[in-house]
Amino acid sequence: MAEKAQYEELMRQLSAVTSVRRQLDRTLPQSCSSGSATVLALLGRDGDMRIGRLSELLAVDMSVTSRHVAHLAARGWIDRSPDPADRRSRILRLTPEGRTRLAEMSERTAQLLAQRLTGWSDEDVRRLTWLLSRLRASFGDVWTEQDPSAEPPENARTPRTPAVTT
Repeated sequence: MAEKAQYEELMRQLSAVTSVRRQLDRTLPQSCSSGSATVLALLGRDGDMRIGRLSELLAVDMSVTSRHVAHLAARGWIDRSPDPADRRSRILRLTPEGRTRLAEMSERTAQLLAQRLTGWSDEDVRRLTWLLSRLRASFGDVWTEQDPSAEPPENARTPRTPAVTT
């Protein structure tokens, strides 16, 4: 087990990652918060779904999810249509405009990461991605299926995580 000083340093480093997150968020359009971008990414990754499922995946209150959904629907990036199985419920889906916006956001995020990590080897990027996924799994993150105690397989990836996230 690591010593207290190592955990304290890890805590400092994780806190400092907030500045990286802010730089990545600056690549988003002004009309789209990181939370709304995550909604787009989840719909792009998992396809059509009810708002309750989306709220579960976001791990936030239904009211927060509803605000993001209303914001995106007002911009024409998602559609809310009646659920054929239960007319009281709505099915959320990306519109063609929403797919375009999601692709643009993902591309800008990937470009920024590529610019900032030019000195990193592919193995360094792969290992960091795997370690961050492992950390999230240790905290019970629903977006990762990784076993927190597992060792990284060859060419490990975290395919369940959307490219644009909060």
